[in-house]
Amino acid sequence: MSSHAAPHRLPPVSRNRSLARASAALAFVLASGLPASHVSAQTPSPAARTGSVTANPETAQCLAPADSAAARRDSLSRARSRFRKHFVLGFVTSILAHETGHVIAAYAVGGHPSFGFDKARPTIYSGIDDALHPQRQFIFSSAGLTVQSLLDEGILDVPHHRGSAFERGILAGGIGTVLFYTTIGRNGSVSDVSFMARTSTLSKTQISLIYGGIAALHAVRIHFNTAYAHFFTAPSAHGGLQVGMRVTGDLGQ
Repeated sequence: MSSHAAPHRLPPVSRNRSLARASAALAFVLASGLPASHVSAQTPSPAARTGSVTANPETAQCLAPADSAAARRDSLSRARSRFRKHFVLGFVTSILAHETGHVIAAYAVGGHPSFGFDKARPTIYSGIDDALHPQRQFIFSSAGLTVQSLLDEGILDVPHHRGSAFERGILAGGIGTVLFYTTIGRNGSVSDVSFMARTSTLSKTQISLIYGGIAALHAVRIHFNTAYAHFFTAPSAHGGLQVGMRVTGDLGQ
């Protein structure tokens, strides 16, 4: 008789269990990103059976920074979008405050304001005869820039949480409107500065210096206030400065 022992064979149930365990281990390995050489047909550990397989450290180091960078880019993109929307809303609010100032002033001095167009430009007319009532016309014409200047002054003086995109838009609208009316817009047919000079003893230059000086003072205060960092210029990626605003946080809130 042969002295060789009969080969040990697993019962069918044991073989099925072994195959199931090996398949489970392979599935976890593939899901975790481990190299195929790490696959073993041995019985998976309790951690593997519970689904808590640890990913390959090298793979994790490669994926984590990429995912983090993508998340940062996505977050910054959303912050910029919010910033632009709120900034534009603030700028429009400043312009509406300017025009509202004209309307209220017209009614206050007995005028009849109306809306129209001058050379395709939207215009509010006072309904006041400036030849008969020059002082009333002066009040009407000066109301717009005065309201914007007071609005900007209030933002810079009244204690509050500063630096939001909305109030930046308001400040930019006030300074921008003054800049327009004291430069290229001062000689227009319906220019506020032109009408103020026509109905008072002040010249266009004097009026421009008054409102321009107020706006310049506001700009200096904004520049030195850390809550409005990078309001007029922003660091360039290649060194130096570039005109614009830098969005690095939740400024759009």
